[in-house]
Amino acid sequence: MPSHMHKSVRQILFAIVLIASFAAAVAGQPAYRQHANPQVGVPANILLQIIRAEDERRWDDGLRKLLAHPDAKVRKRAALAAGRIGNEGAVPPLTETLLQDRDTDVRQMAAFALGEIESAGGAYALVEVLKRLGNENATVRARAVEALGKIVAAMTSSTPAPADAKAPKPPEDDRLAIIRAAIVDTLRFENSRRSRPDRLTILLTLTAVLRAKPDAVGKLAAEFLDYSDPRIVAGALNTLARLRLKDGSDKARELLVKHSDPIVRANAARMLGAAEDKQAFDALLDRALHDADSRVGVSAIRALASLKDLRAVRPLLERGDYLLKLARVSRQFSIEPRNELLEIVAALGRLLPNMHNESAVNFVKRMHEVTNGEAVEVEVAFARMVPGTFQNDPYRSEVLKRGATWRQISRRAQGLASIREVITGAATGSAGDSALKIAQAELRDLLTRPTTPDFAMPDILQAYNSYKPGDVDELARNRLIATDAIIRASAAEALGNQPPSEANTRALINALPRAMHDKDNDAALAILDALAKQKNKEANDAIKTALDSKDHLIRRRAVALLKANSVGDFSDRIGTVQTRNTEADYRRAISRIGKKPTATVVTSKGLFTIEFLTEEAPLTVDNFIQLAKKRFFNGQTIPRVVPNFVIQAGDPRGDQNGGPGYTIRCEINEVPYERAAVGMALSGKDTGGSQWFVTHSPQPHLDGGYTVFGRVIRGMEVVDKTARGDRILR
Repeated sequence: MPSHMHKSVRQILFAIVLIASFAAAVAGQPAYRQHANPQVGVPANILLQIIRAEDERRWDDGLRKLLAHPDAKVRKRAALAAGRIGNEGAVPPLTETLLQDRDTDVRQMAAFALGEIESAGGAYALVEVLKRLGNENATVRARAVEALGKIVAAMTSSTPAPADAKAPKPPEDDRLAIIRAAIVDTLRFENSRRSRPDRLTILLTLTAVLRAKPDAVGKLAAEFLDYSDPRIVAGALNTLARLRLKDGSDKARELLVKHSDPIVRANAARMLGAAEDKQAFDALLDRALHDADSRVGVSAIRALASLKDLRAVRPLLERGDYLLKLARVSRQFSIEPRNELLEIVAALGRLLPNMHNESAVNFVKRMHEVTNGEAVEVEVAFARMVPGTFQNDPYRSEVLKRGATWRQISRRAQGLASIREVITGAATGSAGDSALKIAQAELRDLLTRPTTPDFAMPDILQAYNSYKPGDVDELARNRLIATDAIIRASAAEALGNQPPSEANTRALINALPRAMHDKDNDAALAILDALAKQKNKEANDAIKTALDSKDHLIRRRAVALLKANSVGDFSDRIGTVQTRNTEADYRRAISRIGKKPTATVVTSKGLFTIEFLTEEAPLTVDNFIQLAKKRFFNGQTIPRVVPNFVIQAGDPRGDQNGGPGYTIRCEINEVPYERAAVGMALSGKDTGGSQWFVTHSPQPHLDGGYTVFGRVIRGMEVVDKTARGDRILR
């Protein structure tokens, strides 16, 4: 922050620390400097106490006292635990630790922990740290700016936009402005000392910028494109891409074709696509067709789709035909062809909406046959390009035939939903209007047909709801009595998106008790969210009954919703987690610290080896190992692959909604999501179970939000080759 900050502003900031508000609503060389491990050297009895408190999400005097322990290692580990637990009562002692502890490693962890709690009450101390510029320890400053980025993201997600643009700004707007200014000032300061840049601070500040979204930051972020460090350049491109900023486009075009680092080239392609930079067409097409790294290729293909330049159609089709020939020769998809083919199909669907390009249509028809109608990219592209052909036989009859898979039916529903995107402004009685009505009628038929598989129902309901039909309330209410919890969750979500009504309130209230006893909590959480949107006393009273749930996540959601609806603050009802873990489980997990256990994952594409981070995430590692010993993962398909992002596995259902029947707590740590990082998939804080992912490339926006519990040390080429539908053999 500027040194001439007004005294009244300082007073406001000082007051912030006294408030606990705005709770969160929400293999290569590592690029970030790593610190001494927070658990090594901590006495076993103290570590057991800390890990149990973390697992139970219990903040108490025992943990608070450890923040003042004589041993710096203990203080550091206690600070991390306070951040993971997330109780705002920990903000004042963490603030004191950050500003006064004599050990810089403890202080940087206190900063990290304040970011994990995401409370505006921690902002004052973090801003004070950043104001010290070069007089402060670099790592402490780096973690402070990272924390502020998380706090701003949480504040903006929980602060509704004012209904009247001319209305006075609420007090939180002033706090947001101060925090954003501190983040931008940190980036500007680091840019001013290029002779001795601090890599960690620059990288974490670039990530804080993309989370905080300050105004007019593009020009400053673009200046980092001139740095010699490829990780910094890639980070700057990532920030510009995610904020969809056009600054630095000239430099990005140069980096796309000339830089030796594939992550820089891939991020340059992403940034140019997000900026819709028309001048980049030739360079993007060249990289899409000829780059030696598949991550660059798929990023360039996506960017070409964003440019909407029809000159890309023919060369993409030629590339697709070539890949299909390779697939036929080998009698199966192998290595990258399947992933790249799906990217090409998706791009064609975006480039040719409602256009009957015969060559493209024939290509998509062949892809439909090859993928057996189970690839969402193909079905959506098919429907976007030729809605009439997609809606008629023989393609329509495929979902009526006996033995149609849930994936075929689900993907067709998603294709029918996409027709709305390409037929707009259709006059009543026109061919377009008729196509929309036919699509809506088919979706309704799929919803009401008794033979429709359960796993397809959520996508069908969502697709039907996208047409905003008059009877969606009734159909969704009928699905609130379904056997499958995911169907009931989807139905509740659909009702939550409708205007409040007495009938919806009553149906949701009646559905809640059953959902509260489900093995999985998906339906209960969705029903609570939908009840909160009813905005009436009966719905709020029903939400209050969830305060008695045995499920910590359900209680926490109920408290947040009641507070948002101004019903009252029931934070004291959140309580602790009734964890499944015993002392023997904790001791088993702790016993691995200092060791390097591995797991070899044998897939239909080959094998890769994960080395576990036992110090950073002991309970997450133990959970994975126990599931593997039970052969939980054996035979599962890999349901999600996003090239140049992640592969995701561990879902017994195969629709990304499955789990082991329980949830585990997050063990967020300072390990960054570089290439080959292994993390836990989540649908919100503490919702992990069995689904996990491996990153193809650095993903800084995931840092501090998802537990990193391992890294692939051998076989990343297999991870790169993996496609959706491949199987884990053992």
